Amino acid sequence: MRPPGTDRGRLLLVLALAAAVTAFTATVPLLRDWFDLRVYHGAVDHWIHRGGQLYDYRVPGTVYGFTYPPFAALAMLPMALLGLGTAIGVALLLNAAALVVILRALRAPAGRRFGWYGRALTLCALALFEPLRDTVSFGQVNLLLLALVLADARLLAGRPARAKWAGVGIGVAAAVKLTPALFIGLLLLARRWRAAATATAVAAGATALAAWAAPGASRFFWTDAMWDTTRVGRLAYVSNQSLQGVLARLGEPGRAAWAVAVLLVLGVWAWRTRRAVADRDPAAAFALTGLTACLVSPVTWVHHLVWLLPSFAVLVRAGHPRVAGALYAVLCTSVVWLWVDDPSGVDGFLGSNAYAWITLGLLLGLPVGQPPSARPALRRSTTATTPAPNPAAAVMVPASVQPGPSPAGTAAAAGAAGTASGPRRAGRRSASSDPTGATRPADSNPQSSSERASS
Repeated sequence: MRPPGTDRGRLLLVLALAAAVTAFTATVPLLRDWFDLRVYHGAVDHWIHRGGQLYDYRVPGTVYGFTYPPFAALAMLPMALLGLGTAIGVALLLNAAALVVILRALRAPAGRRFGWYGRALTLCALALFEPLRDTVSFGQVNLLLLALVLADARLLAGRPARAKWAGVGIGVAAAVKLTPALFIGLLLLARRWRAAATATAVAAGATALAAWAAPGASRFFWTDAMWDTTRVGRLAYVSNQSLQGVLARLGEPGRAAWAVAVLLVLGVWAWRTRRAVADRDPAAAFALTGLTACLVSPVTWVHHLVWLLPSFAVLVRAGHPRVAGALYAVLCTSVVWLWVDDPSGVDGFLGSNAYAWITLGLLLGLPVGQPPSARPALRRSTTATTPAPNPAAAVMVPASVQPGPSPAGTAAAAGAAGTASGPRRAGRRSASSDPTGATRPADSNPQSSSERASS
């Protein structure tokens, strides 16, 4: 099928796709009713206005409460001045702004090449992506954290006067949620010592600030809550697409097997990331780090998988748009929820962990090394820094080596998702406020304590 060649045809196609996306999101996925945002708002209100303990709060009628480090609560203090409705509006605006930063950092070619038409197609594709739509409808912070890390990468790729601030975004992200701390390891592997030191200092300073402002909450989190995975939810729940989730669904929830799996994955990450650094492929190194963070975290809910977006960009840039589109389409289908009640058997092992297999497969097989025609000529320089080939490029180049001419920009994952489609499932789904609700009829007790809390 050939794309429309006139503006009228493009407009009609965009309108048709927008209608299809609207119908899909209204009938197939369950709405999350801003559940996680209600956790944040309620916990801050309970802490500030009612004199309660931060980690004692529970959403009324549920067992779910605040699970982030205390600094995250400090960052969310402005919500104490807002009603829930206003907080939802602000969250939508922040997520929209973060998405703009992400797309600019990934340098989506569709938007540059096709203007409004390309941007409209990209937005339609993104609206189908389950991790992203769950992030928005939960009121989650995943997009904000991804934007912070990518903003750091852009600082490293910019003028030296701005590069001195690189590491601040990664440090803040690591203080809000622990998983992004792996990007400090990326900076160390790339020998970006100053940026790594800045990120570490910012994360430590933010944590110390929280300890000074809320010593009791900090003590409880670091000595108790952080080590208690049951506060977050049931590890075997199908939404947990980490290595720990796979093992738990196999009936092996012990920490020993998980620790071995984590060490193996970290070894693969270090090996492949060092190769990406050596090949001057910053986009691949960043994508590999996001994939690894999702795998090694004890709990990686489906909405955390927005960290996979850079990997699709790498696949498209490397000349594999069909592979990117096929994998992206799977992540639009909510397919893992078909095994929410019974993940046993071979089909359950494969299907309930489908997103984890995609993540692991990308870690093992993501193309590393730019094509020779796109690879920048590198030279040693002590006087000037030429703009990097993409926003993350300077992260990968040791301080003593600076890149030369810029190659083609990295493609956006969303542009490769034209084949994305939802599951062919009959019947209309009703909305649910289940924080781990799926593409399935609502349970009689959707807030069961056996599932998960905000994370």
